[in-house]
Amino acid sequence: MYSYTPPDYFFIDDLLTAEHKIIRSSIRDWVNKSVIPVIEEAAQKHHFPIGLFRELGEIGAFGPFIPVEYGGAGLDYISYGVIMTELERGDSAIRSAASVQTSLVMFPIFEYGTEAQKKKYLPSLAKGEIIGCFGLTEPNHGSDPGSMETRITDQGNHVLLNGSKMWITNSSIADIAIVWAKDEKNIVRGLIAEKGMPGFTTPETHGKWSLRASITGELVFDNVKIPKENLLPGISGLKGPLSCLNSARYGIAWGALGAAMDCYNTALKYSLERKQFNKPIASFQLTQKKLAEMLTEITKGQLIAFRLGELKNQGKVSAAQISMAKRNNVEMASNVARQSRQILGAMGITGDFPVMRHIMNLESVITYEGTHDIHLLITGNDITGISAFE
Repeated sequence: MYSYTPPDYFFIDDLLTAEHKIIRSSIRDWVNKSVIPVIEEAAQKHHFPIGLFRELGEIGAFGPFIPVEYGGAGLDYISYGVIMTELERGDSAIRSAASVQTSLVMFPIFEYGTEAQKKKYLPSLAKGEIIGCFGLTEPNHGSDPGSMETRITDQGNHVLLNGSKMWITNSSIADIAIVWAKDEKNIVRGLIAEKGMPGFTTPETHGKWSLRASITGELVFDNVKIPKENLLPGISGLKGPLSCLNSARYGIAWGALGAAMDCYNTALKYSLERKQFNKPIASFQLTQKKLAEMLTEITKGQLIAFRLGELKNQGKVSAAQISMAKRNNVEMASNVARQSRQILGAMGITGDFPVMRHIMNLESVITYEGTHDIHLLITGNDITGISAFE
């Protein structure tokens, strides 16, 4: 029987509002009811439980910080973080689905789209009636998006889109894609590509060992006609996609806590029940060392995430601060998951426990939305004023 007692060693709950706690409780209950019973089989079968998409819309997990007039809940950014924590406690694939829909699809439409685009797409995206994806990474350009090869050329009342994007969450099930491409002047522009447009295909990526309950694929554009009303007029240059990534990275900094807390909870309970040499393994010094170190790192991650949320609510957060939080919390979660697996011994590699699934998922999370090393260099640039990218 799965039971979850989240660690809160520094009483961080006292810093949350009553609304934050109500939101967290509702998302936690949904994860327990709808995600936990199906996610292991979904991961084993390399299958995304598509029915959960509409449910995520119903519980308000899509675009929670988007204003109510566009279908969102108008919540603050700590609420968004709390939601991401609970979803990733279920599985990184579920949090990824909500993160992409919210930060990489709804956010750019809300921030840079026309009023007509906002009214057309945002309410349906918020309800989960349509699914979105985000196209930035390319086969030859991951950490260096400025070198993208995908192009748009002006054809009068439309543009022609050519190129390809890779490692795209939700690619083959998405109804729309936010795509970033260079125009004739080499300026990065954002646009909305719709499923069914001639020349637009979405081959799926198979054989993954990580994020197995998530759909990943490509976006391929062969002379796709994009109406000019589908261009995002409010932004040009790399600032557009990078601002989306910052929103997603913020959510990941919170989400990774959920995976870490689930692994810690599993290891603690197992260590108290599992007996060797006639006593619980929790009584051994090395086990206590692992548990104490895990809890310490989780607590530090919780404090970083909460302060980051305060800064974001106040409009004072920097991209570099978000990078530091994303890098730290994902690395922390990866380390906690591995230590938890050791405590569980051989049982840790089975589907009877969530730990190995979290370990494998976090191998993707530590790479996407900016790799571990890239985030270190973002911090290095911020503190020295010297870019290591050039």
